[in-house]
Amino acid sequence: MAAAATFLRPSAHTALRPSAHTALAGVWLSVWLFGAAAPATADPLPVFEVAPGVFVHAGHHEETDATNAGDIANCGFVVGNDAVAVIDSGGSPIVGHRLREAIRVHTDRPIRYVVNTHMHPDHILGNVAFLPDRPDFVAHGNLQAALAARSEHYRQAFDAAVGAAAAAEVRIIPPTLVVSDRLELDLGGRVLDLVAWPVAHTDNDLTVLDRQTKTLWAGDLLFVERAPAIDGSVLGWLRTLDALAAEPAARVVPGHGPPSAPWPDAAGDLRRYLSRVVEGVRKVQAAHGTIQQAVETVAADEAPRWRLFDSYNPRNVTAAFAELEWE
Repeated sequence: MAAAATFLRPSAHTALRPSAHTALAGVWLSVWLFGAAAPATADPLPVFEVAPGVFVHAGHHEETDATNAGDIANCGFVVGNDAVAVIDSGGSPIVGHRLREAIRVHTDRPIRYVVNTHMHPDHILGNVAFLPDRPDFVAHGNLQAALAARSEHYRQAFDAAVGAAAAAEVRIIPPTLVVSDRLELDLGGRVLDLVAWPVAHTDNDLTVLDRQTKTLWAGDLLFVERAPAIDGSVLGWLRTLDALAAEPAARVVPGHGPPSAPWPDAAGDLRRYLSRVVEGVRKVQAAHGTIQQAVETVAADEAPRWRLFDSYNPRNVTAAFAELEWE
């Protein structure tokens, strides 16, 4: 289906703080529309209140399919005195609608921000459900370009996974507020600190720290239990984990895994796995081995520790091999 253009106006409450290196994506921003949006009602997503006013839904450790409807990543929201911020919106419009219903179970305060921690569809395809709230869609400065390059692939993959009917409402929504370094979002008596990171899991990873409860939303910079996916730089990811360890957080919300976990201890398994991939690939390359040999052997003993390992480890080793080949 050819994409039809529609537009989204940034909301009137957008404020840029002098200390934040941010930029609006434009007064009018194109939204790539792949099907007609329709109102939906849905059962609220189950959420856990991991800290006062911080609510998390834990996605399934599965690939997107018609049964789970893209509910495979963690998502949630933070409630301030004046407003609500959504942190990732889920892997489909229906997940987004269910998340919105969950918010309304807990508060009637306006949804002012939808923060996307990175561009992967299991974290952003629920955005469309929040269009009636006219929030700012907040993301890393690199996210829009990444979406532009991949939007058609994402649409086709989602259509194939869940079926055309379920995919009809899918829209890829570019940000109205971008973060190139740091940004503060004030929800009323509650400040969220957003940080845009260098290339790591992707080239557009964003984290959110709730100062009040010291809760860090790490997005897919942290995988727990489910095998990670390298879509950026394995070396950059390890450097970013080092930097994240200094964040003043008591707990972390991973992009995949339990609703929350102690920080920084929760990063131990991921750091070990990524280090094993680097060490193993370097060893194969030093012996003049092939990429296929690396795929068959590197980090193989990590398999019992990760869900979906067989789907993701070969891709990770391949990505790392290409990155490390020219060190």
